[in-house]
Amino acid sequence: MRFRAKIVDLACLNHFSRIINTIAKLAKTCILRLTVCKLYFILSDKVANGGASMWCELSQGNFFDEFQMEGVAAEHNEIYLELVPENLSRALKTAQNAKAVKIKLTNKHCPCLSVAVELPSLSSSSRIVTHDIPVGVIPRRMWNDFREPSVPDFDVSIYLPALKTMKSVVERMKNLSNLIVIEANLSGEMNLKIETDLVSVTTHFKDLGNPPWATEDGCQSNTQGRDLESMAEACIDIKKLQQLLAGQQVNPTKALCNIVRKRIVHFILLHEEVSLQYFIPAIA
Repeated sequence: MRFRAKIVDLACLNHFSRIINTIAKLAKTCILRLTVCKLYFILSDKVANGGASMWCELSQGNFFDEFQMEGVAAEHNEIYLELVPENLSRALKTAQNAKAVKIKLTNKHCPCLSVAVELPSLSSSSRIVTHDIPVGVIPRRMWNDFREPSVPDFDVSIYLPALKTMKSVVERMKNLSNLIVIEANLSGEMNLKIETDLVSVTTHFKDLGNPPWATEDGCQSNTQGRDLESMAEACIDIKKLQQLLAGQQVNPTKALCNIVRKRIVHFILLHEEVSLQYFIPAIA
């Protein structure tokens, strides 16, 4: 099992660093899945236990100048590692104006991701700072626990308003309640609501647009015969929503949310070469 990669391009490095920073805000520990073409960051708190789950995938070719890996076996050419993303985020913070960053799977007392940051120096020799991040190697028999979550049949899919706007609304509401209701319909309207014994606050968004989803056979998903005005709603933990919005440094080109009435809210944030999915279960 071997893995080594190198980033030389500063823009790619900073972008990668921002993504790791976002992930560190969403997950204390996560699984890093390495394949020949992609990296995945996976958080699978069992949604049944009220935990949020995350699936973030990026194409390695858009970030790394060199990328070599050998998985656990020829027919299972993948590596699954458990790590604390905050540790990786910290290591990359030291690489703000690095000449290059090398990441390698090593074994120093325990398995580590070694992040070697080559910093420019005034003399001809460069300085190299190495961070060893302990990781756990996930055995093959447990890989199935970290498959891509299936998207449930949703009642409504809607584009989100500007995330900054949404973030400031949610931050104000957070002081009033631990729960927030998200509701939306097929006419591009979405409401964020808080209701307590003392106060009821609603923020309305309209003209957001609804994504055209294709079904398996390539037809548009069937919205015929459905009431376009009727709202699908789910009540979720406001802290989890705030975490998602506060951690956003990827600045997605598209952000949308799917609501399964009273069951789950599924967020999808897309940026050219990165997609982040975040699932927050509803609270009854």
